[in-house]
Amino acid sequence: MMGQGGSGFSETGLRRLHDVLARHVESGKIPGLVALVSRGGRTHVETLGTMRHDGGPPMRRDTIFRMASTSKPVSVAAAMILLDECRLRLDDLVQQWLPELADRQVLKRIDGPLDDTVPARRPITVRDLLTSTFGLGMDMTALGTPIMGAVFEQGLTPDLPTPMPEPDEWLRRLGTLPLMRQPGEQWQYHISNDLLGVLVSRVTGQSFETFLRERVFDPLGMTDTGFHVPAEKIDRLPPLYAPDPQTGQFHVWDPAEGGRHSQPPAFQGGGGGLSSTVDDYHAYFQMLLNHGMHGSERILSRAAVELMTTNRLTPEQTAARTALATNNVHVSFGQGQHGGWGFGMATRTYRGDYAPIGQFGWDGGAGTSTYADPRNQLTGILLTQVGLSVPDPARLIHDFWTTLYQAIDD
Repeated sequence: MMGQGGSGFSETGLRRLHDVLARHVESGKIPGLVALVSRGGRTHVETLGTMRHDGGPPMRRDTIFRMASTSKPVSVAAAMILLDECRLRLDDLVQQWLPELADRQVLKRIDGPLDDTVPARRPITVRDLLTSTFGLGMDMTALGTPIMGAVFEQGLTPDLPTPMPEPDEWLRRLGTLPLMRQPGEQWQYHISNDLLGVLVSRVTGQSFETFLRERVFDPLGMTDTGFHVPAEKIDRLPPLYAPDPQTGQFHVWDPAEGGRHSQPPAFQGGGGGLSSTVDDYHAYFQMLLNHGMHGSERILSRAAVELMTTNRLTPEQTAARTALATNNVHVSFGQGQHGGWGFGMATRTYRGDYAPIGQFGWDGGAGTSTYADPRNQLTGILLTQVGLSVPDPARLIHDFWTTLYQAIDD
């Protein structure tokens, strides 16, 4: 469907956006997609292709997708609410709620044996978890090291044959490992976002999902967002494909019926566990653009939104994160090159492509991309069912943003 005139996007630009997205679907590499773009109160949605790579029902606006790492910018709101309510402070020590993380040992070198450690210089703080600098993470530069092997063997990350255990057992296992880096030293990906969910649950005495639902999802009308897809909605969830990197052949990595999202998980992972729709995510990112307001209801304080959506890393940490992105472009297919990181999301600190400084959001390994741009009052959400085992979804995401920025009509 086309947007109305004067909607902040040109008709020509929206046509080009449609044509570029359609080209990806017609190539056979992307079975289907749903894209939502909004600016100045007007919304434009594209639904292209089919749920399955061999046909089947068409994509619809209410198709539910596995959000993967685009869960991070949404799930972090739970911790921000606790900061707003002074139930957490940025420099509180997490060990009062997470005693499993007291008295940490830190590896002398990241590729060293797990018992070659020194004591942590200081305890881990809430700020360390929020900025992804608490000392452990998915470090793509350290694959094959003993510590990364232990993280995988203990089932501490998703997407492995064995599901993650329930939160207390997950944290117990995490507590048996040394840190890779000193607390607060270096940005490291992912594990902190799952850990935040455990922290929220311990502070509130509620499950992470219950707290998110009561304080974020329900107030925003995000009725299709959660850590699993109930049986009556499972027909709206496509299979997730992880095509063979060599041949491009489509493999079902996660089916809908009987798959990872068909039952409530033991671990509600803020790092990558949500499933959702374009309209639910639009409501969330629009709330951030509105400085924490949804209609007349305040979800987050303006100060909390500013804190989470602007760069929190030191120049040295930012340099290391930029090096990680640019030196591994052959692995990431160019995703994640933004410079900065706020809380749970990337924040653009330099102009590396068509998006301006200040744009915030993130991408997901299941072929999802969700960002908002305060300068242009713009939101873009692109959801597919093709995992980043191949570069095709990343190329689609790049082309989506390139054409979206060209469609701005002023």
